[in-house]
Amino acid sequence: MATSLKDDFYEAVNGDWIAQATIPSDHSSTGGFMDLVDGVDEKLMNDFKQMQSGKLKVETPELMEFLKFFRLAADFKQRDADGVAPLLPFLKRIESLNNWTDLNEQIIELSLDGFDVPLDLGVEPDLKGDGANKKNVLWAGGLSLILPDKTYYEDTNPAGKQLMDVFTQMMIALFEKLGKTTDEATLIVEAAKRFDASFAPYRKNSEELSDVAKLYNPQSFESFTSAIGQLDAKKMITGLLGTTPDQVIVTEPRFFENYNQFVNAENFEDIKAWMMVNVVRSLSPYLSEEMRQLGGTYGRALSGQKEAMKQEKSAFYLSRSTFNQVVGQYYGNKYFGEEAKQDVHDMVVAMINVYEKRLQQNDWLGQATKEKAITKLKSLKILVGYPDELKEVYKKLKTKTADEGSSLVENVQNFSKIFLEDNLSKFGKEVDRSEWHMSADTVNAYYSPEGNLICFPAAILQAPFYSLKQSASQNYGGIGAVIAHEISHAFDPNGALFDEYGNLDNWWTDDDLSHFHELSQAMVDEFDGLEFAGGKVNGKLVVTENVADDGGMSAALEATKQTANPDLKAFFVNWATIWRTKATKEREQLLLSIDVHAPAKLRANVQVKNFDEFYEAFNVHKDDGMYLEPAKRVQIW
Repeated sequence: MATSLKDDFYEAVNGDWIAQATIPSDHSSTGGFMDLVDGVDEKLMNDFKQMQSGKLKVETPELMEFLKFFRLAADFKQRDADGVAPLLPFLKRIESLNNWTDLNEQIIELSLDGFDVPLDLGVEPDLKGDGANKKNVLWAGGLSLILPDKTYYEDTNPAGKQLMDVFTQMMIALFEKLGKTTDEATLIVEAAKRFDASFAPYRKNSEELSDVAKLYNPQSFESFTSAIGQLDAKKMITGLLGTTPDQVIVTEPRFFENYNQFVNAENFEDIKAWMMVNVVRSLSPYLSEEMRQLGGTYGRALSGQKEAMKQEKSAFYLSRSTFNQVVGQYYGNKYFGEEAKQDVHDMVVAMINVYEKRLQQNDWLGQATKEKAITKLKSLKILVGYPDELKEVYKKLKTKTADEGSSLVENVQNFSKIFLEDNLSKFGKEVDRSEWHMSADTVNAYYSPEGNLICFPAAILQAPFYSLKQSASQNYGGIGAVIAHEISHAFDPNGALFDEYGNLDNWWTDDDLSHFHELSQAMVDEFDGLEFAGGKVNGKLVVTENVADDGGMSAALEATKQTANPDLKAFFVNWATIWRTKATKEREQLLLSIDVHAPAKLRANVQVKNFDEFYEAFNVHKDDGMYLEPAKRVQIW
């Protein structure tokens, strides 16, 4: 018997598809976004094959370098012949470190060459600039954990031990392939795990990291560096930046307050082992097929993926991740074009106008706050399709082939250094708001609070999100809701803290902010504790995305009603369609712990319950499964 739209909307719309959908063995999910990703991959891989054979012209030197690198990555005959040899010099560099003096002497070179050292630094925009005058500053964060999140280290989380066992066996096997005895390999891996466990208690979990305002903790350069004991932070920072900064923005103060408890004279050997494990883990995918398969064991256990990606596709993914904007520019020009770019830009502007009207008619914001919100809305920078120009850094990427005596690993490390130097070179310079942080071939979109900008890459602008073959109502239920979702991020619990210039600056009256927090808490409560994949949703973790979904649907519904022949049934059905997903249990459980988005089914089902129009369109009443009593319906924007 078919599921009723009135009882489980998502299941009724997507049930037949879910029943017949099969998750490919080298995937952890299928449907929705992933189907579009596969389609983009297929187009691009086919085009690049045509270019390799000379049937398609290579238009730019940067694309030529990408193809050279792709060819190198796909040459598994050479990779198998090289075996583990390309990794050994990198491992030897760490093994030759005997003490803190050795590490501190080489700290700058090791950092530039892509080795993990026990201090994580990066150059990013200052969140408290002077109006439009925003500079890039130095940030320091917590070290990456082996397990996906701090919560996996708790005794009550059985997945943590299971995953750590898989990781341990994988790393021991990798070190054995590199010539270590089982005992030697075990000692190295256990020492690395010991260091990992020593700092895990001081890391923030995913929910804590989702609170952006609490990530901004400026410290003077002197106080930050002098509080660090064994590691020569002054030398490292001034050497990498070429200057001495006034301050460091610390994302996790508690981590650094306890830093000397886990980075000290006594545990040098554990840190050295941690560095060895990290370099082997990060570089094994670029070696022989045997090492690639083995090095992906933990990742597949984490996601529930049954098999490793096929060789050619893995080479494509590796190459594209390095040359992402180069590939994106090609995709955008060929498969999107200037006309579509302008069309979607116009759609975004139209949705901003709808949003402005809704803000003007808002009945809970005071006039002063309302005016500031509209100022911020009108200041939104819009990026659509693909960048007009390629970043200069991509012109520095020159692939060295096997004939030139270079390996895939050496190219990967060389490119990594070029990108790191590019990032460091931005220190003290003005923030470039025109810079893209997704490539055009990415099936996604984003809002940047520090840039106050929204970005819609070309690849998401396809059916079921957007198509000329779909009705306006369907398009508004798809890309319209996505566009308005990204706009709404400017007014979610994190985005609302930033002004029109992208600075952390409170532009709310106390009363309005207090009421906004009450509404946001209602959204937390609506999702908190909902059962999914054997676990429960953390309402605080997913609140920002849920507020954006709610606001996106409000504005898209408004826009739909203004069309010539609005069809609200088609609007809601396409909303449910874009979220259709079939995923492994492992992936669902992982995302439940770390993802700031609610599970796809709940995004589709719970949000529609907040809108009177849904009840009217489908004649939903009190005894139906999709009914939510009016007092519990949440609408913010």
